[in-house]
Amino acid sequence: MTNIDNTYQFIAIEGNIGAGKTSLAKLIAEKCNAKLILEEFEDNSFLPKFYKDPERFAFPLELSFLAERFQQLKDKLASKDMFKTFTIADYFINKSLIFSRKTLQTDEFKLYNTLFEIINQSLIKPDLLVYLYANVDTLQSNIKKRGRDYELEIKDEYLEKIQNSYFEFIKQQNNLRILIIDTNNLDFVNNKEHFEYIYSLIFKDYSVGVHRIEAKYE
Repeated sequence: MTNIDNTYQFIAIEGNIGAGKTSLAKLIAEKCNAKLILEEFEDNSFLPKFYKDPERFAFPLELSFLAERFQQLKDKLASKDMFKTFTIADYFINKSLIFSRKTLQTDEFKLYNTLFEIINQSLIKPDLLVYLYANVDTLQSNIKKRGRDYELEIKDEYLEKIQNSYFEFIKQQNNLRILIIDTNNLDFVNNKEHFEYIYSLIFKDYSVGVHRIEAKYE
């Protein structure tokens, strides 16, 4: 376990599909003895269907994700663990809006947004939101490496839409600490020094606002 200060009690790691959110959250949790919250999506029966027929299955997929994320965060964040240093999650509830804005029809999104705003009011916001930026080529390479069959059908255009949606969301925020790290030249999963470098970037005392770092490790 590594000694750290109590600057952040709740950190959320975000990024596009294949950015390495879960891997980084696991590594940090292990290093710091932190409470780990991982998104549970692999059992979602709508996900493979969505990648084959997005228009038909977008709405039930997004609703199911929203319900699952809300219930998990509500339960996990409400239960305190005195033996853990802080909480780290591999997603932020607002990703529900980020994805649905690009996948749903206008009338569907209007209804979805209303439901989201109702439930979002009761959830704790992260003290720091970390966004792992990787270009589409890097994302596709990572997706292929992990080999989930249903993800292999994801198109570059879809990843670009999601990336742009994240950036639109970030631009609109004025009450969160957001750290954007360009990870294109880093392999924090397989290179311990790269991980320690990213770790050192995350555990700095950032002010409210957006902080961008083009990670350069030598």
